[in-house]
Amino acid sequence: MSVINETWVTTLNNSLGAVINAINGVLWGQLLVYLLVGVGVYFTIRLGFIQIRQFRHAIDVLKSGKEVDNGLSSYEVFCTSMAARVGTGNMAGVAVALAAGGPGAIFWMWLIALFGMSTAFVESTLAQIYKTKDVDGQYRGGPAYYMEKGLGQRWMGSLFSVFLIIAFGLVFNAVQANTITDALSHSFGFNETVMGVVLVAFSAFFIMGGLRKVAAASARIVPVMAIGYLAIAMVIVVMNITELPAVLSLIVKSAFGWQEAAAGGVAYTVAQAMQSGIARGLFSNEAGMGSAANVAASATPNPNHPASQGFVQMLGVFVDTIVICSASAAMIMLSGVMNQPDAATGISLLQQALTSELGGWTTFFMAAAIILFCFTSIIANYSYAETNIMFLNGNTKKGLFVFRLCVLGMVMFGSVASLPVVWNLADASMGMMALTNIVALILLSKLAIKVIKDYEIQLKQGKTPEFDRSKFPELDDLEGAWHPEDAKPVEIK
Repeated sequence: MSVINETWVTTLNNSLGAVINAINGVLWGQLLVYLLVGVGVYFTIRLGFIQIRQFRHAIDVLKSGKEVDNGLSSYEVFCTSMAARVGTGNMAGVAVALAAGGPGAIFWMWLIALFGMSTAFVESTLAQIYKTKDVDGQYRGGPAYYMEKGLGQRWMGSLFSVFLIIAFGLVFNAVQANTITDALSHSFGFNETVMGVVLVAFSAFFIMGGLRKVAAASARIVPVMAIGYLAIAMVIVVMNITELPAVLSLIVKSAFGWQEAAAGGVAYTVAQAMQSGIARGLFSNEAGMGSAANVAASATPNPNHPASQGFVQMLGVFVDTIVICSASAAMIMLSGVMNQPDAATGISLLQQALTSELGGWTTFFMAAAIILFCFTSIIANYSYAETNIMFLNGNTKKGLFVFRLCVLGMVMFGSVASLPVVWNLADASMGMMALTNIVALILLSKLAIKVIKDYEIQLKQGKTPEFDRSKFPELDDLEGAWHPEDAKPVEIK
């Protein structure tokens, strides 16, 4: 009987895996890539390349929102979204893109980030427009909220919430935990179970404190994490500065097939470079997926205009892909390890590059980077899920404690186990989440663009932009945020 049961379980597991892989193949291999690129190009054109025109202003907005009396500042929200965005994808993801598409993949990664900045702008602006207060007076918002309030489709928002909770709240946190314990186990021989217990304890400390504690932790950890990683990358760039022009030239030429790029005896086509670079870029910066918009709504009392937070999240895409992913690519390409026949794959390729350039001590640096990148992703992913749990419960805390225990359980599970089918299920869930969000963005794009242009008109007039609901009759029936008493002008210098 046990043999029959084992056979049945194996058959079911294989069948489920095949179905999920087929879904992911359609979502990520075809549909979502074209849709996310398409909406990015559309918003870029409609907004007149705002990501380039107003880049300096975006920095000014971020700097002006570092301190608030209560709630979350724009800076804390920025760091929380960066904590979720920046993870092993910025290290292993870049290595995978290079291995699958060659140097040209990096160019397409840059390009998709440029277009994705406008998409992130729009979804974060909508998150601010339709934000609302929870029982503690904390602002909540995101795709689920603008689907319900903007489109009048609560079922759509609920569907999005379920997809996000599965992907970000549960499975991706198990993946991040698995990455941490696996790295420490292989590098230093640490016991995975013991590390899992420690990781659960640290995660619980922040998760049980809710969104505010997560944001406060992110504001402290993320800058240290990013600066340390970029500093190491800069050392390697300086050591190989004479080779930098050739590397940049190779990236561009390989992207368009002007020069055949080969590494380890493998040549790459333009199609391979495009597919790999675009897919990994989208996966890394999350623009259009609706994830970062969940925390973008929480900034208060600054911004004093919904579009203000759009500028901040636009910078998040830039830093994630143009800055941090480029740092990983520079370390790998300048070291020359890709051209070796025995080149490693994934994150091991980056470790090989660091060891080659700076020595064996970088094993400790990589371990520290993995811990920080993954741990901040765990607590920030939780914050996204928390907002959607509260959406499903009408902005009350009902069931939140139980959900937190489930998250910690998944962290422990991920620390000691690895089930590829579960990870693939998370990819499918995130793909469906992104698909749902794209539909909402398209349907609400007219209002979002109108709000953003209102901000720019005031800016050109030399004013500190403030939101006037009377200009937007579409919002006459909207309850919640952006009543006159909610706006507290903050000067942007």
